[in-house]
Amino acid sequence: MDTAAVAFDLDDTLAVTRVDRATLLAEALREVGAPQRSREAYLQAHAENLTARSRESVFERLFEDAADVDPAAVAAAYRERVNAALEPVPGVEAMLTELRGRYRLGLLTNGPVVAQRSKLDALGWTDTFDAALVTGELDAGKPESAAFEALLAELGTDSSTTVFVGNDVTADVRGAAAAGIDAVQVWYPGGPPRDPDAFAHVERDELAAKLPAILDGR
Repeated sequence: MDTAAVAFDLDDTLAVTRVDRATLLAEALREVGAPQRSREAYLQAHAENLTARSRESVFERLFEDAADVDPAAVAAAYRERVNAALEPVPGVEAMLTELRGRYRLGLLTNGPVVAQRSKLDALGWTDTFDAALVTGELDAGKPESAAFEALLAELGTDSSTTVFVGNDVTADVRGAAAAGIDAVQVWYPGGPPRDPDAFAHVERDELAAKLPAILDGR
C-alpha cells in the first residue's frame, strides 16, 4: 500500500528534554512553594485531562487537597522549565523536511492546548506539519480512535495510506492500530519493550537515519 501521510507523536518521539521531567516538575513546585508530587501522580492527573485547555486543570486535580496552591502559577512555572529544556531528537528536523517533500506530514500529541502549542513554538515547529493536532482541542485523546480519525480528516488521507510514529505503546502504537493505521514504535533504553502491534520498531537515536527507509519498504 502506498503511503500518503506520516504522522508523529511529539514528546519522547520527536523531542526530548535535556533534564528529566521529574526534576523539572520538582523545580517548578519548589519555585511556587507547592508541596512536592511524584511524576507518576502528575501523569495520572495529566491522563485525566487530555482534552483540557491548559495544564491548570491538571494541577487542579493534582492539588485538589491543597487549597493554598495556585494551579495557574504551577502550570506557568512548569511550562517555562519544560520549554527551556526541550530539544529535537538529533537529525529529526532535517528528516521532517525531507519527508514533507514526499508525504503529507502530521502531528497528534496528547495534552492541554497551551502546553503543547507552546512546545511547538519553543521548537520553531509551528509550520512544520501539514496538520498538527493537540488533543486539548479535540473531544478525545489518544488512544481513542476518534483522535486518530480527527488527524486523518485534517490530513485528508485514510487509515490504509497513513503511518503513525510514536513511543507510547498504549496511546500511540495500540491506539493507531485500533484505528487501522500502521504504527512505527520508537523505543529507547529503559522505555517500554517492542510491541507486536507495531509493524516496525526504531531506536529513537536512529529515527532520523532509519525511518525514511522503513517508509520506503512499507
